[in-house]
Amino acid sequence: MPVYRLNKNEISFPDPVLARPDGLLAAGGDLSTDRLLLAYTHGIFPWYNPGEEILWWCPKERFVIFPDEIHISRSMKKYMKKHELNLLLNRDFEDTMHRCRMKREYEQGTWITDEMETAYSRLHQAGYAMSVEAYEDGALAGGLYGVCIGRCFFGESMFSEKENGSKTALIAFASLLEQHNFVMIDCQFPTEHLQSMGGRTILWEEYVRLLEQGEALLHS
Repeated sequence: MPVYRLNKNEISFPDPVLARPDGLLAAGGDLSTDRLLLAYTHGIFPWYNPGEEILWWCPKERFVIFPDEIHISRSMKKYMKKHELNLLLNRDFEDTMHRCRMKREYEQGTWITDEMETAYSRLHQAGYAMSVEAYEDGALAGGLYGVCIGRCFFGESMFSEKENGSKTALIAFASLLEQHNFVMIDCQFPTEHLQSMGGRTILWEEYVRLLEQGEALLHS
């Protein structure tokens, strides 16, 4: 199947159902706030390596966490009881995103480029991207960032400064999202780490239904 070429002068995407079996839908375009919002509201997201052109993905199977299904292991429950934990939102979006970049860059390489940091900072300033930071006994333990539209959260990346830091942030954030009737945390692709915390794969049809339920789907 072909990969669709995007025009920088036109904010549009092909129908998500036209994505290749591996999830790749289109290439090119830009990371403007308008294009990013159009992408996320249709289940599309950018993901590419440094030096590559922008690639846009829309997997037919999506890995999500339902906030009320977050799994907390027995050992994690014991760990959380031993420490004073606090959750902050948007403490410092740029710092949180950069910490995610540095951790991934050190461990396995990263897709979070200078261009991505600038684009998501603009999205944050527009009120759609947000950061989550967990503090343990007064010290920054970990965090994550993503895009929030309607009652859907689209997770992008996580970091840990202390053992279990990213887990603590995700568990506390999922509880907060459940309280506010969020329908899902979109994790995009499966990982063992997120699967152990209750993530599961759903089909595209159910994913679209969740976008509609969460009032995140915009019809063009």
